[in-house]
Amino acid sequence: MPIPRAVAVVVDGIRVLVIKRFLRRSPGVTCVMCDAGGWRGSACPGHHYAVLPGGHVENGESSESAAVRELREETTLTGKIDRLLFASSHNGRPAFYFLMRDVIGVPSLSGEEAVEHGPDNSFELKWVTAAEFEQLNLYPVDVRGPLAELLGRCPPAPS
Repeated sequence: MPIPRAVAVVVDGIRVLVIKRFLRRSPGVTCVMCDAGGWRGSACPGHHYAVLPGGHVENGESSESAAVRELREETTLTGKIDRLLFASSHNGRPAFYFLMRDVIGVPSLSGEEAVEHGPDNSFELKWVTAAEFEQLNLYPVDVRGPLAELLGRCPPAPS
């Protein structure tokens, strides 16, 4: 059974926090983006995309706890679960998307993402609007609609 993915959705007015990525794997190293896109070439061409903060649900951990943990590990932000927004699939794994509330801190790249950050595996935290989802190649594609709808209902952030 595939390991579930838990995702933290952090909203600020009409913006959501994403991790802008560039990934290029060395020849002979499995690339999940090549696999997901059906690429059959001999070398990974490199992929520009964005994802929401999240990751594997660890053994014995709830999806909610994993979303809170992944948010802290990847962005240094702390927060609480507001509610489950939707469930989907991410590279053939079940994925649970949780809206966060009471988020504290300033987003800063941390954890494995900060350690692995480099020319062929880059990570950048970025606040984006729904109008930027396609340009950034927000992945997986099926999260764009529910997120755009959520952002359309959110009141502007206080100034």
